[in-house]
Amino acid sequence: MSLPETTPSAAPPAVREASPQHRSLGALGGGGENLPRMSLLDHLEELRRRITYALLAVVVACLACWTWVRQIYSFLEAPIRPYLPEGTKLSYLGPADPLMLYIKVALLTGVFLSAPVILYQIWRFVSPGLYPRERRWAAPFIVLGTLFFLSGGAFAYYVAFPFAVKFLLGIGDLFQPVITIERYFHFLMTVILGLGLMFELPILIFLLAQIGVVTPRFLMRHFRWAVLLIFVVAAVITPTPDVVNLCVFAIPTIGLYLLGVFSAWVSLRGRKKRQESG
Repeated sequence: MSLPETTPSAAPPAVREASPQHRSLGALGGGGENLPRMSLLDHLEELRRRITYALLAVVVACLACWTWVRQIYSFLEAPIRPYLPEGTKLSYLGPADPLMLYIKVALLTGVFLSAPVILYQIWRFVSPGLYPRERRWAAPFIVLGTLFFLSGGAFAYYVAFPFAVKFLLGIGDLFQPVITIERYFHFLMTVILGLGLMFELPILIFLLAQIGVVTPRFLMRHFRWAVLLIFVVAAVITPTPDVVNLCVFAIPTIGLYLLGVFSAWVSLRGRKKRQESG
């Protein structure tokens, strides 16, 4: 007795050819590798761990800076010194104000010194959601992110902040300035940290393009909205409402946005050529 002839059954879903959309996502992410799955509690625990490590790095750097905190403050006070009346200094109102000022100076310096560690902890938090091919950008992210952050702080200290101080004190030249150390340092810290973070924009754009969240064409198509958002953020950081100071903060950031788009375009174009030739 012969068995009835059977026809080959359709391939199971697991071995069927992937759809074009699925193939493109797999190619973009690194060949369709499986990503580790984490629960919400795992994500929160990982976030807590990374924040703890970053804070410890800031505290260690802060303690290391404490020995030279007076010299660091003198360096940070230099931009306003030429505009103070001769023989005057910045003032303080409470007995504990100098101590609190030195603590804030050490913390600000500690943030810049520990920037590589902070960026490393950020990378470690997001890396479980990346494919192995995307994780190779860890070193460029940390190195370039640190350089851009320091460059933003340097631009704020040497260009933007002195320009804003000169403009503001020039308006009040008919009056006797009584500037407290607390108000001055809050003003300085806002400008330096704000521009330091804004200078991270090219790194952020490049990484988002690498993992496929945005494309250079998408970013340029929405360029006007990006400019609007940059001006809004610059208005928050800018200490004055005038257009000149606003442009000092916003125009370099627009240039950094275009730099990020260009670097993403070059990288993606090179990857496409390698895929076509391979």
